[in-house]
Amino acid sequence: MEGKKKLTGTRIGVFGKGGAGKSTLVAILAQTLQQQGYDVCVIDADSTNYGLPQALGMDSPPKSLLDLYGGMVFSGGNVTCPVDDPTPLLNAEINLGEVPQQYYVQNDTGITLLTAGKIGDRGPGAGCDGPIAKISRDLIVHKKDSDLVTLIDFKAGFEDTARGVLTNLDLAIVVVDPTIASVEIAADIRFMIDQIKADVLPATAHLENPELVALANKLFIEASIKEVFFILNKIPDIETEKYLRVKLAKKGIEPVASISTQPSIATAWLKGRRIQINNAKEEIQKVIEVLEEYTDGSL
Repeated sequence: MEGKKKLTGTRIGVFGKGGAGKSTLVAILAQTLQQQGYDVCVIDADSTNYGLPQALGMDSPPKSLLDLYGGMVFSGGNVTCPVDDPTPLLNAEINLGEVPQQYYVQNDTGITLLTAGKIGDRGPGAGCDGPIAKISRDLIVHKKDSDLVTLIDFKAGFEDTARGVLTNLDLAIVVVDPTIASVEIAADIRFMIDQIKADVLPATAHLENPELVALANKLFIEASIKEVFFILNKIPDIETEKYLRVKLAKKGIEPVASISTQPSIATAWLKGRRIQINNAKEEIQKVIEVLEEYTDGSL
């Protein structure tokens, strides 16, 4: 498409340890992209965290996509865990104009939000959120009159990356706060993506069906993930930033931006208000420029 913006059509996943600021990054990145002319879709793929709709300036969340696709297999539904069953989700490519309106919401600037699912309301015995990971892995969202850039807010930690959600992303972002746990998770995700790009096959010893083994291998060999970028967050001072950069450099990681601690963001999460970009504008712009330079319209 002539004149298409560079990130249009990309799926960008956001990862990090609990409390690192993944959802904050998603909220401010979505707003900045929208202000720069992108049509933005956000997928809330965090099965236990709440508050992203309010952080985006919405009153309430949409109905769960887990319900749209028939519920999780552990409760007698249709959606299986990608580790137990790597089979792609049926009808995962959707057009918003054809989806019942209760399954997505838009804020006053046009940002669209969909929720893969939450496990808090699923009852006893339905605590595995593998099916939610499958939805977030496979879901491709289109809009009739516009191509979207999709941001996916994944659950805290490393688990979803081990379930293969990286295979269907174009780019990944890891948010690193000033903790050793964040540094280690960043290194693990860097290693995982390097392995996928090198066509290292996934663990399949638990799969007895040879067809499922072949399918799992195919998903990893044909993975679309191109690169991962790292962003420092909740940085209180320059000494902390320097220390983190040294620790990450030893693992071959160079962050592309650094966002300082901002009390207004914590207040917004507490009171259920829209996250304001404020002092993060310059650093978020660095992130967008790196993403655009890397894709250069080629994805």
